[in-house]
Amino acid sequence: MTVKPASRTVCVLGGTGFVGRVLVNDLVRAGYRVRVPTRNPHRNRDLLVLPGLELPAADVHDERTLARLLARCEAAVNLVSILNERGHDGSGFRRVHVDLAAKVVRACHEAEVGRLLHMSALKANAERGPSHYLRTKGQAEQAVKSQSGESIRYTIFRPSTIFGANGGFVQQFARLLKAAPVLPLPAADARMAPVFVDDVARAFLVALENGHTQNRTYELCGPDIYSLEELVRLIRQELGLRRAILRVPKFLGRLQAWASDYLVPGKPFSLDNFRSLSVSSVCTENGLAALGIEPRSFETLLTTFFDTARGRPRPDGSASRPS
Repeated sequence: MTVKPASRTVCVLGGTGFVGRVLVNDLVRAGYRVRVPTRNPHRNRDLLVLPGLELPAADVHDERTLARLLARCEAAVNLVSILNERGHDGSGFRRVHVDLAAKVVRACHEAEVGRLLHMSALKANAERGPSHYLRTKGQAEQAVKSQSGESIRYTIFRPSTIFGANGGFVQQFARLLKAAPVLPLPAADARMAPVFVDDVARAFLVALENGHTQNRTYELCGPDIYSLEELVRLIRQELGLRRAILRVPKFLGRLQAWASDYLVPGKPFSLDNFRSLSVSSVCTENGLAALGIEPRSFETLLTTFFDTARGRPRPDGSASRPS
């Protein structure tokens, strides 16, 4: 492994999450030092096996703390995101997506960090997004673009639904399919182009090292388009389960989302999720190709994700780095 100068430190906000864990591994392998702030270092101490990785205890929503975290960093990466909020008025989404994005830009200015990589979402739209999630993702993009000025070179990524062996919607639907003999499925016709988590992480690494990606936005999609129902059926087939998948009409789907939103602990599916699924999560341009990355197929990789004899994720994590 080529070791870069110690000053080449990257601060990854959200580095303990689904995409973040893949990205920090890629950064370390590429020879970077990586700083991953977290509220709970003890829960994520497994990351400390990575050479050159720091795991400081910190609240990234505190602006003074952010500036200290970014001190002497070459770049900042903001992966922090939520799919649901505790309330229902959008304030939780605004705090995590919009307010934090603005704080990160200001902290980059204060710490003189000239490179910022920002995770958004496909179909993010500050004004016309159908959900709080998509609107606030769009507003966060606006904050990054308008506040970066000439001193911060940003790159924004807009992925479709992200999948992988150790998280994302694959594991979510695997749990649901194993939990009951019938799975009611709202928004069954929702279209998406699922993109592999490793390909998303690779896009960040390529952009970090390629000056031509500065002040640009990239849509990230896998090579194939599916309906939500098709994806769930593929997962069911791979698990070897005999489960009924029940297409739920739109008005009942909305009612199901409302009940899950207000009555079920943990909000496994919310009205905001339902509204997000009303727009197709399909790319209009091939951002991965522009970055020199060939996206990997959902169906090809899905066969590597489970030990189908037990219906569980493979314990060795072999699917996370397919050859």
